[in-house]
Amino acid sequence: MKIIAGIYKGRNLLAPEGIRPTQGKARKAIFDILGDVAGLSFLELFAGSGAVGFEALSWGASDATLVEAEAASLRAIKGNIAALNLKNCRVLPADAERGIRLLSREGKKFDLIFLDPPYYKGLAKKTLQTLSRYDILSPYGFVIIQHFKSDKLPDACGELILVKQSSYGDTRLSIYRKYVPESNLSRDI
Repeated sequence: MKIIAGIYKGRNLLAPEGIRPTQGKARKAIFDILGDVAGLSFLELFAGSGAVGFEALSWGASDATLVEAEAASLRAIKGNIAALNLKNCRVLPADAERGIRLLSREGKKFDLIFLDPPYYKGLAKKTLQTLSRYDILSPYGFVIIQHFKSDKLPDACGELILVKQSSYGDTRLSIYRKYVPESNLSRDI
């Protein structure tokens, strides 16, 4: 697996066995949809290898926090951070729900939150509900959920509203943002 664009383009990434990494086509689609991410803070839940977070840093994100609970994935993430010599990347060893709660207690806010939970376990909707209860998304930020195309996610969850969906084979990207009156939008997708 390689980083597809930006300052780390072409660099190899370690990936633990048994995960379903976000493929290059889906990673490119995410950043094509989001546009310029320079200077934005990035959170990746269910980080796996951390590929999407590393891609965000390569595209110019100011910092990345990677939340992952599995030991093999944590080893791969730490190896990737060392190989890329990253100073602006934090690893939080926790499951997504606990990670969200911890980040909320710290008062953290993120401009972009990405999650790619294991398929067929209902974790996309559950994590979206957790995000709606804890205020860690910046006012004009986005939540990007990669999920199985047949998973039904709500049009709204608390303050989070669905603004775009795109499908790529069996994968769907659902993008949410906080409800903001139209006249106050500073960034759109």
